[in-house]
Amino acid sequence: MKKKLGVTNVTYPMPTILVGATVNGKPNFITIAHSGILNHGKPQYVSLGMSKAHYTNQGIKENKTFSLNMPSEALVVETDYAGLYSGNKHDKSTLFKVFYGQLETAPMITECLVNAECRLHDIYDTGTHDIFIGEIVETYADETVLDEGNIDIAKLKPILFDMASGKYWSVGKDIAKCWSIGKDLAKK
Repeated sequence: MKKKLGVTNVTYPMPTILVGATVNGKPNFITIAHSGILNHGKPQYVSLGMSKAHYTNQGIKENKTFSLNMPSEALVVETDYAGLYSGNKHDKSTLFKVFYGQLETAPMITECLVNAECRLHDIYDTGTHDIFIGEIVETYADETVLDEGNIDIAKLKPILFDMASGKYWSVGKDIAKCWSIGKDLAKK
């Protein structure tokens, strides 16, 4: 028998992302797990759900750019710090080594093995949160996490966030091949 839980988001765990933006002329980073892939075509869009109270939002709105930085397990302390402390009161511009790509106001983190620079496409206002829709302009990956030109999550070792447990998690081993294992059911 199933128990009612009320209005509860059950889509966790989510990948933990360090969102970068230039705020008041300095790079700033915030830890976000409320992100999403909106499509697989071109242009390619992503979404970020961020409380309106976040300092980083003003930089995204002002410059119309932001970055997505995928921290690995080795950066869990810095990742948690970036989410705990507001850039409004703590200067996070020196927390990481920063580089820039095509967009000059989307700071990316060198220590993160995968990065994407995004141009702001739209903002959806939910009252309490800004939902930023960004177009991916370019994606960067350290060669150490690539397997035949694709990002290998086992090599990346991304940090997963789970709201229910209030913990960060790691990725386990793969369990099946996508677009393949379901064909076994059709054979029955």
